[in-house]
Amino acid sequence: MKNPKVVALGGGHGLYASLSALRTVTDRLTAVVTVADDGGSSGRLRRELGVIPPGDLRMALAALCGDDEWGRTWSEVIQHRFRSEGGLHEHAVGNLLIVALWELLGDTVEGLGWVGRLLGAQGRVLPMATVPLDIVADVLGADPELPDVITQVRGQVACAGTAGKVLGVSLVPPDPPASPQALQAIEEADWVVFGPGSWFTSVLPHLKVPELQRALVETKARRAVALNLAPQPGETDDFSQQAHLEVLARHAPDLRIDVVLADSGVVEEPEVLDKAVQELGGSLLLAEVAMQDGSPRHDPALLAQAFVQIFSTGAGGPRNPGHW
Repeated sequence: MKNPKVVALGGGHGLYASLSALRTVTDRLTAVVTVADDGGSSGRLRRELGVIPPGDLRMALAALCGDDEWGRTWSEVIQHRFRSEGGLHEHAVGNLLIVALWELLGDTVEGLGWVGRLLGAQGRVLPMATVPLDIVADVLGADPELPDVITQVRGQVACAGTAGKVLGVSLVPPDPPASPQALQAIEEADWVVFGPGSWFTSVLPHLKVPELQRALVETKARRAVALNLAPQPGETDDFSQQAHLEVLARHAPDLRIDVVLADSGVVEEPEVLDKAVQELGGSLLLAEVAMQDGSPRHDPALLAQAFVQIFSTGAGGPRNPGHW
């Protein structure tokens, strides 16, 4: 499949990685981004102005900037953070630009579109919901003195940094309105891509928006999951690759997955992972997609090559795990 319509779901650095790769594979790319951040510049703007947090949306737009001078410059500009002793400290330029356009235009999606055109973004960015959300995590042992007690932790920052084991997440409000444009993009997509990214705070929240989950289950698009290169500290400590898929299945039992992409260098038991993938209805593709410097980061060029194989063949290969 050449130039497929692709919808990528997630937030933060994980979505940045997938979009940096996908924008070189297709020019029909839509990012659907989580809106639950409550920390840093985004959290401050959210609390002060009542807007959806712009930070993950900003990062997605930066990832879609081109490799020419215009794209590189604007990507750096919107990612730039002020350093001061006053109220602007740590605010990202892009966050302020996005919120300014929201106030002027009165339309979240239109405002993001204007920023995208200014940046020359190679794709579009949409929020997954039209209202700001809070993530609530069920955590085992959040209190180190009560290791066998399950408690609830609220807020993306608190969930990501909990000392306990996250068992699952939900949203407040529990039935938020999904972005209509996001629902339409999923309906019309050829492929939907989940991950990589912070599993409980960036990837799974999409499946807790009822309208969005329904669209992801019912779409005729094929679905791919790109697994992380390493556990996320505070979220998925000690998680195996297959544990990520088991949690995904618990949060959306009716969701079928066509392909799971994992880095061949980090998968210790490919047969076990392949069995977990089969249980979701898909096939496994093992490929080298990590940076060669030893850091747990995806190499955009290698990740793009893996996506090309997925989109062109429609699967990871035969029942034995594919290796490329």
